[in-house]
Amino acid sequence: MKRIFSRWSAQDLVVIGVFAAASKVTTLLVALAGGGMNPISLMGKNLVFTMLLVVMLCRVNRPGTLFLFTVINMIVSMLLLGASVTLLPPILISALAAELAMLAMRDSTSVGTKVLGAAVFDIVSKVGSLGLSWLFMRENPAMMLMVVPFVAIGYLGSIGGLFTGVKAVKELRHAGIIRQ
Repeated sequence: MKRIFSRWSAQDLVVIGVFAAASKVTTLLVALAGGGMNPISLMGKNLVFTMLLVVMLCRVNRPGTLFLFTVINMIVSMLLLGASVTLLPPILISALAAELAMLAMRDSTSVGTKVLGAAVFDIVSKVGSLGLSWLFMRENPAMMLMVVPFVAIGYLGSIGGLFTGVKAVKELRHAGIIRQ
């Protein structure tokens, strides 16, 4: 119980901030290098984001890491990239759902707990974003037929990011960067 309420170390906060910045920069670069939001760059963007998320969760094994990462990521998105404030509730709900999913197995050093958290975060955020889109497009529900395939293609990239995240964590543990 003391570990849950202990203070964040400066190293952990720096790691979370660096991963938040790295995820924004790399996903933006993948989208730009791919020529916009075509299916390949959409899958690549989600793959890189989810892989970095799994690595960060393994590097900072503390309750609240994903929520703090999400808050920093959304602040950067809103201030620098012009992301909509309307995406904030589904993203925060998905971060809380992922934290609750990881809470029971938080002391575990296995990658499976972090993969579960990243998977819950991805699916809840995508479903929440689709629900929010449906709420705003109620007058023209046929517009959702164009949105759902793009979200599904992006989620395929997220699933690939879970597998590449596990491989990256194995390599980083072998190199001694992740110590657990």
